Amino acid sequence: MGMKRFALGVGLGLAAGIFLTSSLRKDKLSPERALKLAKRTFAPNMNITGSWIHMIPETLEKDHLSYTVYRGGISSSNEDDMTQFEFLIDANTGTVLEVNET
Repeated sequence: MGMKRFALGVGLGLAAGIFLTSSLRKDKLSPERALKLAKRTFAPNMNITGSWIHMIPETLEKDHLSYTVYRGGISSSNEDDMTQFEFLIDANTGTVLEVNET
């Protein structure tokens, strides 16, 4: 009986450790998830017809702070013309940090 309890305790401890380690680790968003969040941010204000994102994150220095960002773009069209925007989105939080019309 003692060995079974010991094995159960070790198993539960390992499972809890793995669960806590994975939940406490601060991972970057995937590029696909970051693009989805950016499109969700832009969607209420424009008709999105196309989008892209770089798969490799970059480092951005802004206002004496360092961010890990993905660079991407959104195309929007209305009846008359098409407009393109480039954006930088924080790879950790999904916050759009910068938008420029091209």
